[in-house]
Amino acid sequence: MTQVNLPQAIAVNIPPTLTLTLTHEQFVELAIANRDLQLERTATGELILMPPTGGETGNRNLDMEGQLWLWNRQTRLGKAFNSSTGFHLPNGADRSPDAAWVRQDRWDALSPEERKSFVPICPDFVLELRSESDNIKPLRTKMREYMENGARLGWLIDRKNTKVEIYRQGQDVEVLDNPVTLSGEDVLLGFVVDLTEVWN
Repeated sequence: MTQVNLPQAIAVNIPPTLTLTLTHEQFVELAIANRDLQLERTATGELILMPPTGGETGNRNLDMEGQLWLWNRQTRLGKAFNSSTGFHLPNGADRSPDAAWVRQDRWDALSPEERKSFVPICPDFVLELRSESDNIKPLRTKMREYMENGARLGWLIDRKNTKVEIYRQGQDVEVLDNPVTLSGEDVLLGFVVDLTEVWN
């Protein structure tokens, strides 16, 4: 097994069968060999290594995931996912939103094998929480990619500027300044997220 050193002194173990341009199958192999790393892959095969979040961002991510999980546990309208979940999008990219949700009928249509690997669909809902070190431009590109691949609702929460960008299918992005709550609209029926902890 070859070891590749990436910026910020993070070593990634590359199985010998892999090349520099990764197919989805090779990416899955790489991710399995490096379970402690948060990896994504663009539609063109570019590998993206995401460093661990700091304590504050991790805590806020968990708060968002927890609120989504609790709502879904009560409504049982679908499946909620945390930031460790990989989705294989229709365009070929492999992405891991900070939180995601898939409608129950779409989840039920997947085979048991598809559910165990990188989920081969785009979530109905995605959430990305910008950390202090994140550049906003790649996050916006990622949000547009989700929408182009079938997501129906997306929230990009920009804590640095106390703004939320709301992405919807076929609509312009709506930007809210310092909202206290967000509605799941007709995608996450009855879901209202409390952003108090995010802004504090």
